[in-house]
Amino acid sequence: MKLALFGAEGKVGAVLLPLLARAGHEVKAIEIGDEPDVRGLDACVDFTTPEAAPANVRAALEQGVSCVVGTTGWDPQPLHELAAANGLRLFVAPNFSIGAVLMMRFAREAAAFFPRAEIIELHNEAKKDAPSGTARATAELIGGDTVIHSVRLPGLVAHQEVIFGGEGQLLTIRHDTTARESFAEGVLLALQKLDTLPPGLTVGLDTLL
Repeated sequence: MKLALFGAEGKVGAVLLPLLARAGHEVKAIEIGDEPDVRGLDACVDFTTPEAAPANVRAALEQGVSCVVGTTGWDPQPLHELAAANGLRLFVAPNFSIGAVLMMRFAREAAAFFPRAEIIELHNEAKKDAPSGTARATAELIGGDTVIHSVRLPGLVAHQEVIFGGEGQLLTIRHDTTARESFAEGVLLALQKLDTLPPGLTVGLDTLL
């Protein structure tokens, strides 16, 4: 596929760029502040910031290009109609690590058997949104008033722990991303299945598994 990668010089983008190329994709690197010219491309991938992503995605959709977005901290719902009206796909996932998606799925199943849970999410200090999109999505799956604790420190990549408490027992479900290369498998899966999705907005890598 011919792709545009928004945020190609960012922490995730810099790792993703060579992996996309190695998978056989032809990638146009676009950094924040560059002209979002994506005409004639097959798809766009965005790993930027909550401030930049909405404009990038809107520009791509207006140019007739579907999008795969890993940027969190913004609401993609307002762009659903634009994508659907143009027969385009807008795929957004709070986490592209397959292990993290399985962690969320297991947490949803465990929630039926425990009265309370709390979430601890830990990310590098450069991550701007808190709590993370993954933590918010996990809390929604669990239901109730699940408390989220956010940690931002140097040396971290992306980590989440879901702790369930019951009488006389604890259950901890934890996922650790130790390198951003783990996101590539999910991005490649999303690109592979992008054309099979219905026009408009689709949220979550779990919809593809």
